[in-house]
Amino acid sequence: MQSLLNHPRLMDCRRLFLRDYELRIHIGVHDFEKRAEQRVVVNVDLYVPLALSTPKADRLDEVLDYDFIRRSIAERTAQGHIQLQETLADDLLALMLRHPQVRAARVSTEKPDVYPDCAAVGVEVFGLKEEDA
Repeated sequence: MQSLLNHPRLMDCRRLFLRDYELRIHIGVHDFEKRAEQRVVVNVDLYVPLALSTPKADRLDEVLDYDFIRRSIAERTAQGHIQLQETLADDLLALMLRHPQVRAARVSTEKPDVYPDCAAVGVEVFGLKEEDA
């Protein structure tokens, strides 16, 4: 899989990010995972064309508001139990790419409490729109 950072269609983009957004959600396929919430850490990178994200008057309505990222994650995770991290990551990626200013996105999810001998287990997905909306 090619890194988004090197993709030629992103050379005119600004990267916005949300780092280490920690939530407690219902996720997992095992019985013990279905009984209690687990800690999940979400990271998101959004690639927005500079033409759509360079403020001229220093106003919030000239850029993509970070609240969109957090709100989208919160709304999706509030919908009920999720079996797989892959499902969560794919759903979040689709939500990010629906925003008209976003050209590409990267989403990762991590469950830091699964194994005592490693920092986390997780999944990461990338997406690039075929054409700008």
